[in-house]
Amino acid sequence: MLHAVFLIFALVLATRNEAFSDTFIYRDWVAAGFNDQLISGPSPWVYPILALPPMAIAYAFGPALFFFLWVLMITVLNGVALGMLTDWGRNPKTMTAAWWWLSFVFLMGWLGFARVDGFTAPIVLIALIHGVRRPFVASVILAVGTWMKVWPAAVMLALFAVVKNRVRVILGGVVVTAGVAGVAAALGVLPRLLNFLTQQGDRGMQLEATFTTPWLWLSVLGVGDSHMYMNTDINSMQVDGPGTTVMSALMQPLLVLAALVVTGLVFWALHQGKQRGGIDRTELLLAGTLALTTAFIVFNKVGSPQFMVWLAPAVALGLIHDLKAWRTPAVMLILIAITTFLIYPLFYDALSHNNPLMALVLTVRNLLLVGLLVISVHRLYVLGRDAKTAAPAVATA
Repeated sequence: MLHAVFLIFALVLATRNEAFSDTFIYRDWVAAGFNDQLISGPSPWVYPILALPPMAIAYAFGPALFFFLWVLMITVLNGVALGMLTDWGRNPKTMTAAWWWLSFVFLMGWLGFARVDGFTAPIVLIALIHGVRRPFVASVILAVGTWMKVWPAAVMLALFAVVKNRVRVILGGVVVTAGVAGVAAALGVLPRLLNFLTQQGDRGMQLEATFTTPWLWLSVLGVGDSHMYMNTDINSMQVDGPGTTVMSALMQPLLVLAALVVTGLVFWALHQGKQRGGIDRTELLLAGTLALTTAFIVFNKVGSPQFMVWLAPAVALGLIHDLKAWRTPAVMLILIAITTFLIYPLFYDALSHNNPLMALVLTVRNLLLVGLLVISVHRLYVLGRDAKTAAPAVATA
């Protein structure tokens, strides 16, 4: 029923030959035939190559039905993920997680239905369901997601750290990557296969990014030369001011450092578990996934609102695995979804024109993200510290 609301709205837009948000850009890319350098339409191509097939399929019946078919595909994928999460409705213990997932999807609204991220979130959920039991299958699914949008690589990193047979994780990634490279070679675009990694390297601090918050308030208060502006080359609202160039340059190494620190903590927790008699690897995978994906958002100079959907898969499964432990992250993520929806699409224009109330909403959202990162990292520490206590959960699982 929830998805029907979005499908009906998409169908209404289809009667007007319209799309919504980034799907306008996607539609233009397909219409231009993904021409030379994979750049067309109002902005450059910034996605890995497996983001192409959904766009091509959505355009199968022309521009008018593009958005409707796009939403329909995400609806089907969400249905499959939800079915697997609940054992197709047969497991009553999963209902809390299922309703939480649906509530989150509804609150995020078009940020989940009008972006490539809407495909990758249920893909990652499906991969995590396989998790430590079927690491090769999980790795293959995550590799497919990574070649659509880079962020599932964070989940792949957590999976690699946690599972016993890491060779299977590597093999799954290699198989998919080889297949993608083969398709790219057949299409004659192999030399440009990794272009998406460089398209955003020179961009500044995006308005919604966590580390942009100080300059956001400098712009709102009219302090110094801080100001908001639209980067038309990449269709992104950014903030400029004293120190933003240096901060922008530091964000990439900070992101890499944060990922290494969190991954190291996952390895430490696993080692502690081995030393003390056992650890719940599934819980460690979910906690590591949440910590890494949150780090990927907090330490990112790109703060696009759709990034929030990255956080949902780990929390949904966490609610099934240990409801008490995951209740706080679940509530925090619902609050993050609400504040994000207020920011975009409701009041983004006000935010981009230095509205102090919306700047406050964005600040609260960013503080919630930092808090979620702290909680998820602390959870990893607790799992390592209390590994012997957690050992019986392994037998139960």
